[in-house]
Amino acid sequence: MATVAFHTLGCKVNHYETEAVWQLFKDQGYERVDFERQADVYVINTCTVTNTGDKKSRQVIRRAIRKNDNAVICVTGCYAQTSPGEIMDIPGVDIVVGTQDRVKMLEYIEQYKKERQPINGVTNIMKTRVYEELDVPAFTDRTRASLKIQEGCNNFCTFCIIPWARGLMRSRDPEEVINQAQQLVDAGYKEIVLTGIHTGGYGEDMKDYNLAMLLRELDRRVRGLKRIRISSIEASQITDDVIDVLNESDKIVRHLHVPLQSGSDSVLKRMRRKYTMEFYKERVERIKKALPGLAITSDVIVGFPGETDEEFMETYRAIQEIGFSELHVFPYSKRTGTPAARMDDQVDDEVKNDRVHQLIELSNQQAKEYASQYENEVLEVIPEEKFKKDDDQDNRYVGYTDNYLKVIFEASEDMVGEIVRVKITQAGYPYNAGQFVRVMDEPKLNEEVELSS
Repeated sequence: MATVAFHTLGCKVNHYETEAVWQLFKDQGYERVDFERQADVYVINTCTVTNTGDKKSRQVIRRAIRKNDNAVICVTGCYAQTSPGEIMDIPGVDIVVGTQDRVKMLEYIEQYKKERQPINGVTNIMKTRVYEELDVPAFTDRTRASLKIQEGCNNFCTFCIIPWARGLMRSRDPEEVINQAQQLVDAGYKEIVLTGIHTGGYGEDMKDYNLAMLLRELDRRVRGLKRIRISSIEASQITDDVIDVLNESDKIVRHLHVPLQSGSDSVLKRMRRKYTMEFYKERVERIKKALPGLAITSDVIVGFPGETDEEFMETYRAIQEIGFSELHVFPYSKRTGTPAARMDDQVDDEVKNDRVHQLIELSNQQAKEYASQYENEVLEVIPEEKFKKDDDQDNRYVGYTDNYLKVIFEASEDMVGEIVRVKITQAGYPYNAGQFVRVMDEPKLNEEVELSS
C-alpha cells in the first residue's frame, strides 16, 4: 500500500485543506504516516504570510527530500502559489500546486511516475471566481471541526500578501456549507468553527445572501449541532443583522475575534484598513451590549512603518478602553512584495520589541480581568486533550468554554469532545482551574421518570 505524509505550515485554513487533500489520497487507497517516517509521497502545505513563513516552508521541503530519495515531493499552499519558481528551483521538488486545483494532485503524481519530469501546476489565482469544493468529513483532531466557508480577500491591506496567494473573495455555496456541517455533526463533533481567509466577508460576492443568513440556517437546519464559532470577523462585517442573529441563537458562542491591527487612525490609514477607531469602538460597544459577557479577542501589529510613540500610545489607550479577553500581538515584519515593505521609516527592532512587551503585559492583565468575572461560575467546556500528554498519573484535561476561556480540570478520556459542565474554581491566564460538575448530554432522572410514566 502506498504511503503519504503531510506537513502543514501556517493558519487554520491550511490545516483544514491538508485534511481535504488527505481525503483525496485516502480515497485512492493511500495510508497516512507520520512526516518523520519514510513515505512514498510527501505533501508540504506551505505558508507565505511573512518572509519567515517562506523560509520555514523551504526548510521543511528540504527535510522531506532528505528522508527518501525515491519519494514524490509535492508542495502546495500559499508560498507555492506566490513563488512556484523558487520552489521548483529546489533540487528534489517534483510537483508544485498552488491554492487551487488540488484535486489534480493525484493525477500529477501518476503523471510524474511515468514521465519523471517536474510538474508546475500553479495557475493565475486572480482569474479564479469560483469556490473550490473540497470535502472534509472528519479531522485527525477529534474535538473541534473547522468548516471552510469562503476563500480569498479583496482588502489588499498594505502589509499583507494574502490576496496574491489566495485570490479574490469567493463564497462557498450555502447548501454545501449546511451539508458539510451536518456531516461533521454526524461524525460526532459538537463544535464547528467557521473559517476562511476573510471569514466574515462571506456572501459579499453573492446576490441576496449574507453571513447572517448562513448563521441562521446553520442554527436552524443542522441537527445535533451544539456550538458555532466564527473564526474571525472584521468590525465592518458586524452588521445589525449579524448582531440580531448572535442575540437570537443559543448555538453561536459568546466569542468573536475582531482584528484591530492598530488603535491609531493614522496608522490604520497607512495600513489601508477600512475603518476608523470611532467606528470600531461603536461596533464593539453594540455587540457587548447585545451579548453581555461576550469575549472579544483581537490581533494587533506593533511597529508598523512610521509608527510614532504617540501613535503607539493611541493603540495602547484604545485597547485599555475597549477591554479584550485576549490579544495576539505581532511585531510588524516586512513581507517582500507588499507596499508596506517599501515604506520609509521602518521602525527599529528594539523599539518594536519594547512595544510588543508593553501590549502583551496589557493583554495578560485584561485576560485575567475578563476571566475573573467567571470565578465560581459553572460553564460548559469541551475537553480537548490531556493537559500533560506524557504523564499517565495526571488526569487533568484541557478544553475551552464557549467564551474561549482555557480550563484545566480532572476528567476522563471518554469526556473528550463531549460538552461537560465545569465550575471555574480559580480564574487565571492562560489557564483557569476548574472542577467537573456533570456531562451535559445525560438525561436528568426526573426526565426519565416522565418518559417511563
